[in-house]
Amino acid sequence: MTSRLEETEQKWTCEYCTYENWPSSLKCTMCRGAKPLLGEDIYRLRDPSPQRGSSNVASGPVSQISPTDNFTSQNYSQNLPSAGKWACTMCTYINYQNTTRCVQCSNRKPVNQSVNSLASNLHEHLAPLRLADGSPNSGSNSQLNPSPINLHPERLYNMNPEKWSCHVCTYENWPKATKCVMCGHPKEKDKRDKGTQGNGVILPSPEREHSQRGLPSPPHAPYIHQTQREDNLAIGRRGPHRYAESRNDSLSTPQSPNNCDYERRLKQLRRHTDWCWLNACLGIVEGDNTPVEAYLASGGDPARQLTHSEVLLLNRSSAFDVGHTLVHLAIRFQREDILATLLSQIEGSGSGVKRVPSYVAPDLAVQIRRHVTNSIRLRKGSFPCYFVTDMATFALPAEVEDLPSIVQEQMLEELLDKEAQQQLEGGGGEPPALNWSLEITERLGSRLHALWNRSAGDCLLDSAMQATWGVFDRDNALRRALADTLQQAGQFFYPRWREYEASQASRMLDFTLEETQWQEDWESLLATAAQPGSALEQLHVFALAHILRRPIIVYGVKYVKSFRGEDIGYARFEGVYLPLLWEPSFCIRSPIALGYTRGHFTALVPIEPYASSRIPPLATHGVVSGNNSPLEQLQIQMQTTFMPLMDREHKLLPIHFLTTDEIGREESIYKEWLDVCRTEGGILVAQQKLHKRPLLVAQMLEEWLNHYRRLAQTNEAPFSRPPTLQDYSSDGDTEDE
Repeated sequence: MTSRLEETEQKWTCEYCTYENWPSSLKCTMCRGAKPLLGEDIYRLRDPSPQRGSSNVASGPVSQISPTDNFTSQNYSQNLPSAGKWACTMCTYINYQNTTRCVQCSNRKPVNQSVNSLASNLHEHLAPLRLADGSPNSGSNSQLNPSPINLHPERLYNMNPEKWSCHVCTYENWPKATKCVMCGHPKEKDKRDKGTQGNGVILPSPEREHSQRGLPSPPHAPYIHQTQREDNLAIGRRGPHRYAESRNDSLSTPQSPNNCDYERRLKQLRRHTDWCWLNACLGIVEGDNTPVEAYLASGGDPARQLTHSEVLLLNRSSAFDVGHTLVHLAIRFQREDILATLLSQIEGSGSGVKRVPSYVAPDLAVQIRRHVTNSIRLRKGSFPCYFVTDMATFALPAEVEDLPSIVQEQMLEELLDKEAQQQLEGGGGEPPALNWSLEITERLGSRLHALWNRSAGDCLLDSAMQATWGVFDRDNALRRALADTLQQAGQFFYPRWREYEASQASRMLDFTLEETQWQEDWESLLATAAQPGSALEQLHVFALAHILRRPIIVYGVKYVKSFRGEDIGYARFEGVYLPLLWEPSFCIRSPIALGYTRGHFTALVPIEPYASSRIPPLATHGVVSGNNSPLEQLQIQMQTTFMPLMDREHKLLPIHFLTTDEIGREESIYKEWLDVCRTEGGILVAQQKLHKRPLLVAQMLEEWLNHYRRLAQTNEAPFSRPPTLQDYSSDGDTEDE
């Protein structure tokens, strides 16, 4: 018995949780607090208190403690309530004076407890620790009035019969909890009492040491612990299936300079965290689509919200906030490409994963947009209009047809706007406006494909940029040029716009407007051009043709339909937009094609013909070999795409913004601004010349193709391809003024 008491004497008491640890322990077993240094005990430096040296009726002289008790009493002096603190009678935790309940067990603060009463009860705490004092009075006092410190931990837990103790981590759970909220161990109702009596030692656990013991409580700590207790109560009410979420939400920032425990909790959370989800959030902030696509491909919910613990793990309070979803982050950091993918996932329109060339090579896309921005100039002279100095025409590389059918189908699904393509080709019950001639699409190989874009108010500018350089107008370079052009050259655009709109109104609707109404409409068009994200009108397409210095052909639906599929008006966008305010010699004759469907523009681009090295040699000197027609030879030798200037009924497409003097001679105007010819079937077509790709565009397309080539190699054996010649050029085709 004496040896056991001597071993107990050698233990040191934790200054945070009052747990007695073995001398070999450098940290507290329960709360992981550091072992106090006896040589730096501040209580050795203070003067002897007269109250502690005097006798007391209830306690007797404290100064008569034997030297053998000095070690124990000195350690325990660190745990005595200092000025402004009070000790809980249930768990002995030392709380701040302003707390009305114990931080650990929520026991009420004793009303009549004061500093004097704490000093008077000092011998009750120290009497059992005096080994040399064999007074029977002290022993009887300890038996009749047991101190909370002397209570066995099991008795402390049993004093609260409303909760049940977990047999794995000893955490006290609310009665309604069917599993332990800390470790998830199921509740054993039939073995509750037996398990409590059989365990003689309380084993420490990482979860318990923070929720049950905690760190030294600062003045605002009671509110933190009270919040955790309320969270545990809520978990007990709604069941254990939300254990992981509640555990993550209960994580708080460290309130002590010693953040060892805080780091340990972070490690525990990292082991139970969905890092695929967090990497997707980081990918949006950093502009990386790969983790977002991986998260969506694994079945992740695009509407999932960030929790408090996940925000702490990400450790970027300026970027992440509780409740944010991937959509919130994409909008906040202006990731339009990722936003469109997420919205398509939420709306349930297929896989929704889009992989355009600018997404695969974002750095090259940034350089291309910067190059386009630097190529925009203001024309000096009487007509102050902005224009581009470098010309380019985008087409899908011919190598896409070398890919396996499965990979090629996936590529087209991730690149094209299938819905717009279907509507333009007559899928909605309307007459087809695109690819309606087999002679043009099959024999001449001039099938046009609708590229997917950001589906916002900038779709017109995105489509124009895609049809020329293959990237989006994310920097609003074309929009700024469009707004400045209409502002500075408005006196040239306004007469044509007013005359054209007046003729359309009188011919179709038989009404006229006053001059003030025309001015209001004009100001509205100017404001729309300067506002990013706003939808654009016919005037903006007309002005855009002047900025690009080339004709724009729009193939679109004839009627605007409601959500019920009913016709509610004319679309009026289909037709040809010519840069009529420029001199024809200042513009190029190769047009670009756009598609229009229900308020949305798409770029229409062809797949470039095979290179001349892949085509058998043709007869020279104008002799046609085999079954090739002159147009087919021209298409092969010149890499030309033929775009019809007629609709399915062989009627000429209208030319917008013509004056009354120009109406009636549309075909001659076509020949003045375009390279036109007729097919064997009598269709009037315009020739789009496919020039050499600019170097940046060629590199972007090569990286994009390499992605699908790697997919093809993983799906099947590598396929043989004849060597191709890369027609790169350092700059786009330029023209002198």
